[in-house]
Amino acid sequence: MIDYRPVGAIGANCYIFSCPETKKAVVIDPGANSEALKKWIEDKGVEVEYILLTHGHWDHIGAVDKLREATGAKVGIHSQDADMLTNGNMNLSSMLGRTFELKDPDFLLEDGQVIQVGNLSLKVLSTPGHTKGGVCFLTPDGLISGDTLFQGSIGRTDLPGGSYDELIKSIKEKLINLPDDTIVYPGHGPESTIGREKRINPFLQ
Repeated sequence: MIDYRPVGAIGANCYIFSCPETKKAVVIDPGANSEALKKWIEDKGVEVEYILLTHGHWDHIGAVDKLREATGAKVGIHSQDADMLTNGNMNLSSMLGRTFELKDPDFLLEDGQVIQVGNLSLKVLSTPGHTKGGVCFLTPDGLISGDTLFQGSIGRTDLPGGSYDELIKSIKEKLINLPDDTIVYPGHGPESTIGREKRINPFLQ
């Protein structure tokens, strides 16, 4: 099952994907509010095995190290974004006067990789464009799309490492062919579906 809440100054969505039978879980994009996130995990009664990142921007990574320390979870990010964890200029936090320089990831994500979460699994989809190493996570309950695809919009491509053409290619090759009823859980804002985005998203027409 998927549960989420917005965290931090610009409301990046943090997700918990968990197996109801085993209580194993992953946390995706813990961007801020580490104490509140730890309480959320405790209240759900889950055991976090992995912390997975859709990309390396500051608003999606801010609470990674504190959660890693609290849970013992392994942190995964795509190789193209791995340096963003440790470099405040690359993750853009230095622009805000509050530099995030975190520890290295424990492992690297690859396109097509399947990660087991109890009796469930999720699949890594490489979707560069917002960043070079942007990924989405396909689960039995929906697509966690990070800043690749939003309700009625797409991720920014005017930041370092961004490419509009690459982002559109990623969406059309990896996401739009998913079933229309696939729920899209984005990095910011409300959820949508693949079918709805095919109908109303101006960037996909």
